[in-house]
Amino acid sequence: MLATGTTDLVRTIRWEPTEAGRRQLAEKEWLVTNGLGGYASGTLSGALTRRYHAYLVAALPTPFGRTVMLNYIWERIRYADGRAVSLHNMIETPGGREFDAGRWLSSFRLEAGLPVWTFEVENIRLEKRVLMPHLQNTTYVTYTLLSSEPVRLELRPLVAFRLHEAPVNHPVAAPYGLYALGDRFELTPGGDLPPLRMFLYGAEKAFTVMPERFDNAVYTLEQTRGYECCGDLWTPGYFRCQLMPDQPGTLVASTEAWDTINALDPTELPNAEEHRRSRLILNANRAVTTGLAAEMVLAADQFVVTPAGRAEEAARARAAGDEVRTVIAGYHWFTDWGRDTMISLEGLTLCTGRQREAGYILRTFGHYVRDGLIPNMFPEGTKEGLYHTADATLWFFHAIHRYLLATGDRATLRHLLPKLKSIVEHHMKGTRFGIGVDAADGLLRQGEEGVQLTWMDAKVDGWVVTPRRGKAVEINALWYNALMLFADWLREEGDPMAPQVDEAATRARESFNARFWYDEGGYLYDVIDGEHGNDPACRPNQVFAISLDHPVLDESRWRSVFDVVRERLVTPVGLRSLAPGHRDYKAQYYGDLRARDAAYHQGTVWAWLVGPGAVHGARLYRAGVERG
Repeated sequence: MLATGTTDLVRTIRWEPTEAGRRQLAEKEWLVTNGLGGYASGTLSGALTRRYHAYLVAALPTPFGRTVMLNYIWERIRYADGRAVSLHNMIETPGGREFDAGRWLSSFRLEAGLPVWTFEVENIRLEKRVLMPHLQNTTYVTYTLLSSEPVRLELRPLVAFRLHEAPVNHPVAAPYGLYALGDRFELTPGGDLPPLRMFLYGAEKAFTVMPERFDNAVYTLEQTRGYECCGDLWTPGYFRCQLMPDQPGTLVASTEAWDTINALDPTELPNAEEHRRSRLILNANRAVTTGLAAEMVLAADQFVVTPAGRAEEAARARAAGDEVRTVIAGYHWFTDWGRDTMISLEGLTLCTGRQREAGYILRTFGHYVRDGLIPNMFPEGTKEGLYHTADATLWFFHAIHRYLLATGDRATLRHLLPKLKSIVEHHMKGTRFGIGVDAADGLLRQGEEGVQLTWMDAKVDGWVVTPRRGKAVEINALWYNALMLFADWLREEGDPMAPQVDEAATRARESFNARFWYDEGGYLYDVIDGEHGNDPACRPNQVFAISLDHPVLDESRWRSVFDVVRERLVTPVGLRSLAPGHRDYKAQYYGDLRARDAAYHQGTVWAWLVGPGAVHGARLYRAGVERG
């Protein structure tokens, strides 16, 4: 049952009732998140295909980070005559065991973004749902009988405690300690990891202790990507309950304290979460309250998180009446990245009615400024960021500008101005990783051996695929944009530093137009003053010279750049990262880690570049209309 505001948000996934159709379900994934960076995820079919598939990946404090706590649930129906039918096929292969939902899965849909499976086993029809309470490392898996005949449900939890990025062959230190506290159960992983707490809601419930090891579970996607692909799982036994039409069964798995787990029962939690999601949609712009746009609002919610491992930061912020917020750059393996946070802040928060959280994010990153830089990223399970980025800090200015346009929050601007001054001053005199203004032309250079500093940052086994050391085109477009925005803010605040910043911006613009134009190609060099001179590779980075709020490229050259980009880089789903015909161009992204990273920014299409590309075209169109 969906709450008001989410009733039309049902997306049904269909497939052919054939073996090939069922195999396609192992290629599609579902994801449920908890607002802390933790998640539950798997394939629609139920097959385990990669290391990140689990029913509970808990976002734990430093030094752990996100940790796999409950890998799998083996689900069986037992009839009154003693027959047992597994909802999953366990296929014995030469390499090991594979799990798949097989022929019993009859439908799959998303309701307000949450997964719902329907199984039909002979005369039994039942529904399964997965839900995580907001800001809790807890997963609820609920089974509801849709047919009339009662049936016994058996649920066997399978575990292999490990950090979520650890390979699947990470040693399983089983048997783990199992403790019963009445009808509550705890599995202890050992070390400082919290126990996995489990509880079953349902009629005639019980737990049978029956430890067993499942050797060589095969993760097929890990195999195709060149990673370790076989891992062991262990189970302490199985839960059972009687399913009746009016009495569902719910398995709860959590790392939270028991009083937190017991605060909501399975009948209360779905209503609470549905109302939370309904409010997210209603708080968004009225234009996005239905259909796909509303689904996007809910999708955005998965990425705005309260980082679980930074208790000191949270205490500092709350003492000042603030909150710590950040943005997960992508599931499953990314943490929060400064560049991705600032690029996506407008879409994730300002376009979804979450202006307050946008302010939290900007002030959080303002606190992290060191030597004129915001962090590139926070490694899993750490409190300190890594600062090896030349563009994230410049995107910070862009995000602040969009925030100010949406909110008019001058208090946050004044709070951040000292940090922004520090950023500009450090860039003018030079800071880490060779980032600094070249006194000869006023352009921003960057680069250090063995370090990737731009968004084209693939690196494997010490090999930086696209080092781009020198003066990169988008870095200087961002630098000019940042200077122009900063000068405006200084003037509005009556700060005498404004003319100095204006002068730096003017010089950067003049040098940019004199030096970045690649006349032979009719577009912009990707890098100038690089290790091998000027690089004429045709890349999408040049669109930022037009698409930012203060375009650095002279308007007379917009049409030529637009035509080249449209002809050589545009695809139906985004912009190529490198034009075909270049010696390093890769037409496909596939294979092991080295092969994939070699293609990551060497032809692979990136959807996030659609926005800058569209602004590029719109600006050109408006300029033509105005001239006409």
